[in-house]
Amino acid sequence: MRVSLLTPERRAVLSRRSLWLAYATAGYNLLEGLIAIAAGTVASSAALIGFGLDSFVEVSSAAVLIWQFRSRVPEDRERLALRLIAVSFFALAAWVTFDAVRSLSTGGDADASPVGIGLAVASLIVMPLLVRAKRRTGRELGSVTVMADSTQTMLCTYLSAVLLVGLVLNAVWGWSWADPIAALVIAGVAVKEGLEAWRGEHCDDCAPLPAAGQGSGCADACCTDGKA
Repeated sequence: MRVSLLTPERRAVLSRRSLWLAYATAGYNLLEGLIAIAAGTVASSAALIGFGLDSFVEVSSAAVLIWQFRSRVPEDRERLALRLIAVSFFALAAWVTFDAVRSLSTGGDADASPVGIGLAVASLIVMPLLVRAKRRTGRELGSVTVMADSTQTMLCTYLSAVLLVGLVLNAVWGWSWADPIAALVIAGVAVKEGLEAWRGEHCDDCAPLPAAGQGSGCADACCTDGKA
């Protein structure tokens, strides 16, 4: 991460950009979640419903970013914000696991969902663009919260890929078991992210930039994606 001293004007620009990115993420994920849950209910798809619930967790992450950046002392809200996000991830994982296990044990089949497949493809296009924009902004601003939020958005990208594989396998070959298996993968990733949020491990080393001439100490992969 490049070390730079931001002028007040540049910092204000980056802060406004962070807020707009948070608004964009919240808006897209709200729509994504509503479509996923509706399509999942129609198709009896545990994976789609779990994906939709995760979208609402992403909305809460964006809302936390907005809430924190509107505070005069954003750092004071950081720990509580991460704990709240962690609890929501644990609740998501518990519900998705229960529903997926129930589907596997009862032999309930999920129907093919063209809408779900289209939604997963759209998310695989939109989410990486948001991640890149957030990471560039977060690195320059030196914001732990923006970097953590970019990690949440990257999670949505991974889950979109998992969801797409499960839905395609079910639609093409009729492998209905692929749907709850995909849901369990989603639950596992949610637990991992919840634990990291609870421990405050979302790019803690990406704190505000130090004085010129000092290293950032940023070694986490979420801070260094290979692009300046």
